[in-house]
Amino acid sequence: MVPRVPLPPEIQLAQRLAGNEQVTRDRAVKKLRKYIVARTQRAAGGFTHDELLKVWKGLFYCMWMQDKPLLQEELGRTISQLIHAFQTTEAQHLFLQTFWQTMNREWTGIDRLRLDKFYMLMRMVLNESLKALKMQGWQERHVEQLLELLMTEILHPDSQAPSGVKSHFLEIFLEELSKVGAAELTADQNLKFIDPFCTMAARTQDSLVLHNITRGIFEAIVEQAPFAIEDLMNELDAQEEEDGVSEDDEHEQDVLSKEPGSPHGAVRDRSKELPGDGEDSVGPVLQFDYEAVASRLFVVASQQGTPSQNRKRLYKVIRKLQDLAEGLFPEDDVPEKAYRNLQEEGQEKRTKKRPKSRSQKQPGKGGKEDSRPDPSSGSERRMRRRRRRGSGTEPTGLQEQLGGPGGRGARKKRRRLRARARVKVAGCQELQTKQRPLQSRK
Repeated sequence: MVPRVPLPPEIQLAQRLAGNEQVTRDRAVKKLRKYIVARTQRAAGGFTHDELLKVWKGLFYCMWMQDKPLLQEELGRTISQLIHAFQTTEAQHLFLQTFWQTMNREWTGIDRLRLDKFYMLMRMVLNESLKALKMQGWQERHVEQLLELLMTEILHPDSQAPSGVKSHFLEIFLEELSKVGAAELTADQNLKFIDPFCTMAARTQDSLVLHNITRGIFEAIVEQAPFAIEDLMNELDAQEEEDGVSEDDEHEQDVLSKEPGSPHGAVRDRSKELPGDGEDSVGPVLQFDYEAVASRLFVVASQQGTPSQNRKRLYKVIRKLQDLAEGLFPEDDVPEKAYRNLQEEGQEKRTKKRPKSRSQKQPGKGGKEDSRPDPSSGSERRMRRRRRRGSGTEPTGLQEQLGGPGGRGARKKRRRLRARARVKVAGCQELQTKQRPLQSRK
């Protein structure tokens, strides 16, 4: 017999990751992490592109087999944190590249019941990839490499990424960047993060990608502008308070803060509150130089090769950003006003369609209200419908039962009269046709 050739360790791990038993899958995930650490520590080690594709296929079906929501979240966090097991930046980027390629390849086979957990996995992997940049000090070279990888594998026309992957990535990118780097990133660094999206929005031929970039990146910046400026002012106020307080003032505040109901104590307590802890907080918000973002968008939108549809859409965003740079914020109550106007218009239309009857008494005169049914009730609508059909008088309930005017008997009589009229008209037409040839002979 021919001796059995052992399979490569990547294939063995992939088979165990996609096993039916949860215990087998959990052990395979732990062994995979140890295997990655041991292999990437060697100088001649590292993974190839095909090997990581096999590993990711096993991880994909490991997530596929997990059905319980809490365990899905735990497994997604464990899988996404495997990026930190790689020792070099190149190996981390190759791990991310094969992840997005796997999602693009397997996306069309995901049913709607399993869609949410893979949305969650994409969000967690993106979050951990940004955390890896944070650990490296947000180096410009590494930032550019990661953004180029994401643009190539997701938004580039040749990436073959499904619309669902593109839309979800554009929806979560700014959110995850805010969670990871809002406390450290400056406005210039944030501009570098969104610069590839400016270029892609100006060049893309896909209207869906243009809409998602505009909505998920640029309009999100406009909507978060009031919160971003509020956070910035809070930071400046905190710095001024720390620099302006002298030693005597500190001593007086310490004494007064011990007294109950002291206003100085209240000020000290407010200064200790962290930004983003209030009820109206939207979480961490990125800082942007709105004039610089508008200038960058204008440069790419005004190029000769930019499609007219993209140029019009980007010019609208540029106007909003320029207004923000001048201190003009969008009104928050515009949607409420529009909603109220629509409600008032709808009520006016309904009152015009249902005018009040002349004989209806007002409650203020005589102290008695009209006993007639409401015009909006079903009986009144049926009465109006019968009047349109030709009934002369308003039928009462007894007349309807006995076939009185406006009831079934009246309808049958009208039908008979119409039939007799048609017969008479037909007879007159026949007499006219017989008389015409006689007149022509004469």
